[in-house]
Amino acid sequence: MTGTLYLVSIPIGNNLDITYRAIEVLQNCNFILIESTEGNKFLNKNKITTQTEIFNEHNQLKNSSLIIEDLKKGKNISLISDCGTPLFSDPGFKLVQLAIQNKIKVVPIPGASSLMAALIVSGFDISKFLFYGWLSQKKEIRQKELISIKTNPYTLVIMETPYRLKSLMEDVVKYFGTMRKVCLAYNLTMQDELIMHSNTGELLEKINREKIKGEFVLIFEGFKRT
Repeated sequence: MTGTLYLVSIPIGNNLDITYRAIEVLQNCNFILIESTEGNKFLNKNKITTQTEIFNEHNQLKNSSLIIEDLKKGKNISLISDCGTPLFSDPGFKLVQLAIQNKIKVVPIPGASSLMAALIVSGFDISKFLFYGWLSQKKEIRQKELISIKTNPYTLVIMETPYRLKSLMEDVVKYFGTMRKVCLAYNLTMQDELIMHSNTGELLEKINREKIKGEFVLIFEGFKRT
């Protein structure tokens, strides 16, 4: 009998946002795939002593087939990212794809997600939304991407690394204008959590004034034709 691949969600900041089920799965699997040593910090906090192996963007192509062989031998394996729900711009897609192709059971263990947390607090209509994710690091490509999604009618989700928030918002103001409604969900679940409902111009001013730098999700109201 083949084993099971568990995709386990862990907290995005507040360690209390972990489910009993996630802890149970992580404690009882044969080993845990972690993205970096940050995963070990989380496991140590929760007294989880299961063996770990690094699985990241550098080795996932090479190691995925080896992990599939372990699953075929009956081992139960969990995958976690550094925080939140796995596979959102984190390693794992190829592994899950191979598991499905090999008829190996894949089980999601739901939990914390910065995407869903930001969406529900945005105040925008989320019956339909576009998760655009991370824009290109190259300025010219990023600007073209912003132009292509500018007039999308659905609530729009963009994520970025902390140090690119200012440059991203400068481009947003350039192509979306200063009056587009936006929600900044910053350092969600942490003590310095900030949820700001504003417009693009005001948000850029705040970022320039206060030098905001941390994990964030940006939610934009869908484009409205006048």
